[in-house]
Amino acid sequence: MTPLADQPADLLTDKAVGCVAGAAVGDALGGATEGWTPEQITQRYGGPVEGIVPPFNEDWRNARPIAPYHKGDGHITDDTLMTHALIRVYEKVQGHLDAYAMADHLVPELMGERRWIPELETEALPLHRIFLAEKWIVARLHYGHVDPREAGVGNIVNCGAAMYVAPVGVVNAADPDAAYAEAVDLTGAHQSSYGREAAGVMAAAVAEAMRPGATPDSVVAACLRLAKDGTRAAIEAVCEAARGLGHWEGSFETLRAAMRPYDTVADTYRDQGLGARRPSRVHSIEELPLALGFLVVAKGDFRETVLGGVNYGRDADSIASMGGAIAGALGGLASVPAEWAEEIARASRTDLVEPGRAIARVARRVHADDRARRRAHESAFAALLAADGGTANGAANGAANGAANGTGGGA
Repeated sequence: MTPLADQPADLLTDKAVGCVAGAAVGDALGGATEGWTPEQITQRYGGPVEGIVPPFNEDWRNARPIAPYHKGDGHITDDTLMTHALIRVYEKVQGHLDAYAMADHLVPELMGERRWIPELETEALPLHRIFLAEKWIVARLHYGHVDPREAGVGNIVNCGAAMYVAPVGVVNAADPDAAYAEAVDLTGAHQSSYGREAAGVMAAAVAEAMRPGATPDSVVAACLRLAKDGTRAAIEAVCEAARGLGHWEGSFETLRAAMRPYDTVADTYRDQGLGARRPSRVHSIEELPLALGFLVVAKGDFRETVLGGVNYGRDADSIASMGGAIAGALGGLASVPAEWAEEIARASRTDLVEPGRAIARVARRVHADDRARRRAHESAFAALLAADGGTANGAANGAANGAANGTGGGA
């Protein structure tokens, strides 16, 4: 397991490791409080959660039979399992990903190789742990043979795609537009509507956070520039409300009120109506706007960004994981509290550093390939603009056509 004290040699790797490790830390801390209200969290833990805590339900094996998972105690959840799986796909492809990569590589990752699953306390296929909305990927692509670009249609609309796309932002570091486009293409195999849109915006947020000199304000600005429909409106409303707040304690009602008009998930989190998680142009997932809101409240500080998401409850693991990914990319590995990361790595039996190093290596390779393509295109386009380009091109085409017809060239 790679020690956290082993500092990355360059800024790209430092930010990539901070992003990926930060996402895992937020995920693990938020797992314990997922699904509960701030009041229930405070009552259970005797005050706000300030670090790694035990499961909310002491009898966690039997409390929720549909989800008999050991959350808390520093265990990462499916958010991190999916993030690390996507990084392994990037390592195999060594290039940009699209919806077909989901079918060709992510599906085998989920159903083909046993891995340690901390919440199950055993080795198992990732498919056996991921949520139903992520099992959809395998059902549609492997069993249904659906066109990967359309496979996300019909799935419940939730944060499932946004929760693991941080690696797309790292691969497209400092290029939010490219990150947005790649994530929207890739996650078409998983999500539709505002769930897919959120994935694009989350990837863009990470790409901007990877830029040297990026700030929480520049991250939010990049998101607002690219986001569409209800996703944009929700981010704008929540971040505007966040700017008037000094700390996450006491912020929850204000942020929830800003989010409520755009959320299809009710205030009673597990008691949903028929309209919940249905496609819409006027709604948004809650997790990304709240992650950005806590980032703004905390002024980019990793610890406070994550603790805001953890203590907010509801989908706390995904809120804190997204916030941790963005704050970790802004601040690098040093911004992620070592005492949290080391304990989570030990408890989860998972290396939190090497996946970040791996995606940084891929980003370096992809950037070199992109640069070569850009230069080839620039050269070709320059020839198109040359003063005699039309004459030269016509002569070349005439010679080629003549050769093809047997009339060109001299003997």
